[in-house]
Amino acid sequence: MKHIINLSLAICLLTSCGDRLASVAPNALKPTIITEPTEHDTDDPAFWIHPTDPTKSLVIGTDKEVGGGLYLYDLEGKIVNKFLDMQRPNNVDVAYGLDINGVKTDIAVITERKANTIRIFSLPDLKPIDNGGIPIFEGEQGEDERDGMGIALYTQKIDSTSSTIYAIVGRKTGPSGTYLWQYKLAADQNGIVHGEVVRKFGTYSGKKEIEAIAVDNELGYVYCSDETAGIRKYYADPAHGNEELAFFGQQDALRDHEGIAIYKKENGAGYILVSDQQKNSFLVYDRAGTASDPHAHILLSEIPVSAVECDGADAINLNLGPKFPEGMLVAMSNSRIFHYYDWRIIQEWIDHNPVKK
Repeated sequence: MKHIINLSLAICLLTSCGDRLASVAPNALKPTIITEPTEHDTDDPAFWIHPTDPTKSLVIGTDKEVGGGLYLYDLEGKIVNKFLDMQRPNNVDVAYGLDINGVKTDIAVITERKANTIRIFSLPDLKPIDNGGIPIFEGEQGEDERDGMGIALYTQKIDSTSSTIYAIVGRKTGPSGTYLWQYKLAADQNGIVHGEVVRKFGTYSGKKEIEAIAVDNELGYVYCSDETAGIRKYYADPAHGNEELAFFGQQDALRDHEGIAIYKKENGAGYILVSDQQKNSFLVYDRAGTASDPHAHILLSEIPVSAVECDGADAINLNLGPKFPEGMLVAMSNSRIFHYYDWRIIQEWIDHNPVKK
């Protein structure tokens, strides 16, 4: 394939962890775009889709050290805006149309890990609208049990003109059964966004942590990576209960199951992509499950990528212009950058490299 890096030997890159080497495979897919670097250490991306012209859409990424912040990139990977001096911003997600005094406002929500808060920003202007942050995991005893890491937003449609937006938040550690907390987001008369706890749920293996969280709004599910253990699946709507619907991929990763990206196709088809962090690859599962069980997510393929030790990822299926006519996968990589992969390369790999059963 012309899109594959032609290397005679695997490239070994020293990771930020300092105690191991991560190898990029000789046949790793090459990114179409590499973003400009942040100051500290990238961690997690999300998309903001322009309401009238998808080619003007933005990628949002966190720079997760103390003093880091939130970066906005255009589709050429150029930094176009940033909000800095945060207390270790970790993960980010985007939702559309939060009602703020009658104005539908797009938002980015970030975990500010060392401040024990989530932060809310309007988009695309990147202005804080949370009066300094919404406290999370209040009442928990240990410092790590309030140390917010993963976040995903669920938009529940009420009718054709209104919806409710929820933030589902994970942390460094916490009790199994109530590891994830779900907050209903709403603005007061002054335009300040607040969060109300509506649910505590989520099994936790205790092996490492749960950082990566992703919501499939159309199908109504939330997925989270229980690192070194597997991927867990629940209903996103708190009214549907806390039953664990699936726990898959348990034997598939070299070590850490990390960033989750969902590429959507029509009628519930598509893929769930999970970063196999130490192997520098993505595990690809069937989004729809099987004909007999929608929660049986089968491993379809494994994609070697050039992104090193990927923590966070996102995917979109829209036409973003000539470089990304079928959308893209964006993946965090070491060296303070994000990689943009033309979805056509990803799809070609999936089509021609199925997992042997």
